[in-house]
Amino acid sequence: MKSIDRSLKRKAILALAVGGALIGGGAVAAPDAVGTAATGTIPSGAGAGWPATLSPDEFVPRVTNPWFPLKPGSVWRYEGLKEGTKTTDTVTATHKTKKILGVTTTVVHDVVSVGGKPEEVTDDFYAQDRHGNVWYFGEETEELNAQGKQTSTEGSFEAGVEGARTGVLIPGRPKVGLVGRQEFLKGEAEDHFKVLDLKASVSVPFVSTQNALRTKEWTPLEPGTIDNKYYVRGVGTVREIAVKGPVEKLELVSFKAR
Repeated sequence: MKSIDRSLKRKAILALAVGGALIGGGAVAAPDAVGTAATGTIPSGAGAGWPATLSPDEFVPRVTNPWFPLKPGSVWRYEGLKEGTKTTDTVTATHKTKKILGVTTTVVHDVVSVGGKPEEVTDDFYAQDRHGNVWYFGEETEELNAQGKQTSTEGSFEAGVEGARTGVLIPGRPKVGLVGRQEFLKGEAEDHFKVLDLKASVSVPFVSTQNALRTKEWTPLEPGTIDNKYYVRGVGTVREIAVKGPVEKLELVSFKAR
């Protein structure tokens, strides 16, 4: 992000960056709601296993949630379509880490290629708390032109910087109906999820199962778009498909666990 005051960033408190990420009903707490962002607490409807507050001591060294395992060295390769154009996405759980708000996050490198040329390169930052919830701490992303030169870093954000907050990508104990905010930077990053099914059927080139986790994902920034994602235990994300909005689909074609 531009205009970042690094000294202020390091003084940020994790609890203040967490608020309102999860709720156990059909609604997501507003980022400035009393009792959430103001105090760092998670709404009482979140259910058993969700910590009331978070501090760096609540986090463990590795992301081992079976729905989203990030063993360093593992590589996922996806293929699909983006607005009718062939797209590939290569995701690598690196050995790199980045400390954000006192928490050591795992760096995941993501390269999206459209028509055979890299279009977007991103480093995402994840960490897992002791209850198994995988938290998203932000991303450094760059868009590339046909010559491979950077054209934009729009969408980059880091929890604790300029009002950005952490969110939960995957809960440690998914339950149908659970809703959460995956990220928050007003006007830039406002993705949400809802758990739809714990025994979903899915078939992609790499794996077929009737026991997938299926979620709905959306953002108020793109009200005409809704995605469904499928996760398989021990593998991670295996399918992402737009069920409303522009035609987009990605399916897992290979996975190399380290």
